[in-house]
Amino acid sequence: MIVQMENTTAAKIEKKLNQLRDENGVVTLGRVLTLVVLAQAGHSEVAVEAANYASHEHPCRIIVHVAHSRTDETRLDAQLRVGGDAGASEVILLHGYGELAEPTETLVSALLLPDAPIVAWWPHDFPENPSTSSIGCIAHRRITDSSRAPAPFESLAQLSQQYRPGDTDLSWTRITNWRIQLAAVLDQVGPVKVREIVLEGSTVASSMVLLGVWLSSKLDAPATIITDDTRRGLDRVCLVTDDGSVQLHRPGRTVAVLSQPGQPDQQIAMPVRDLNACLAEELRRLDADEVYGEVITSGLASARITTRAVGEEAAEPSENTTVQGHDASASASAEGAGDE
Repeated sequence: MIVQMENTTAAKIEKKLNQLRDENGVVTLGRVLTLVVLAQAGHSEVAVEAANYASHEHPCRIIVHVAHSRTDETRLDAQLRVGGDAGASEVILLHGYGELAEPTETLVSALLLPDAPIVAWWPHDFPENPSTSSIGCIAHRRITDSSRAPAPFESLAQLSQQYRPGDTDLSWTRITNWRIQLAAVLDQVGPVKVREIVLEGSTVASSMVLLGVWLSSKLDAPATIITDDTRRGLDRVCLVTDDGSVQLHRPGRTVAVLSQPGQPDQQIAMPVRDLNACLAEELRRLDADEVYGEVITSGLASARITTRAVGEEAAEPSENTTVQGHDASASASAEGAGDE
């Protein structure tokens, strides 16, 4: 069921929700959290679809604030989705105009589930300091997506400086399968020294930087990111050792090939993770992601990473993450930048 409300208030929305529950038997006892989505006009449906998908695993109330023009007359329109139109959740879309284009605690507080954890998610751009924003300061978890921000590398540096326990970024979630497989490979090869790490893909996406930082800090080795416009997303990681190169290569979108010295190639199921799967994973935990915290703070500050396009001569690795010869804002919108 979908109910439209124009020029309304949070109190009227809550009253209407109570009425719908009484009339249709919808209950909130099974809701485990409130997911507050801070979306931009024109992009909210993709976020709602991902939230609905995640709600089948994590029943929740979904509040989506859609920011419209701040120059319009101040008003709040709403759309309520319950039952089959809301997955395993209730969806409240708040369209804010004028002064209400800025999401605030005051605006959503009447709609929050009582005594339930709050997760805030910025699908695109996010505030300078998510943890101190009006919504972020009341949230137990704060999910950003630096790969969708206008300038992903500046966004990573910003997230590093402003990190607080409870923060996470979907660029990190997208490389979960890569980290699992690479960790398993390193366990198999034993205590061998990795001399260099090479990551290859279409563009220098924030996911590639985070994976390079994680590997560089764990293996104490320099990392190089090589870009090739003919590829899509991250498709190869090579660990150069004294015994030869260990490679994990995903030429398509579902199967990766593991190559190790002296062993036959091994095929591994490793599909590209979409937004739905990444959001569902992040909602599985409400505690701080300590590994991400280490990578985005101390790891990013000390990583030895260089970047270059395919065919360019290799440069000496620096002591800090660098993006040499690439326009950060352009890479954010490149096709496949978020596909890991």
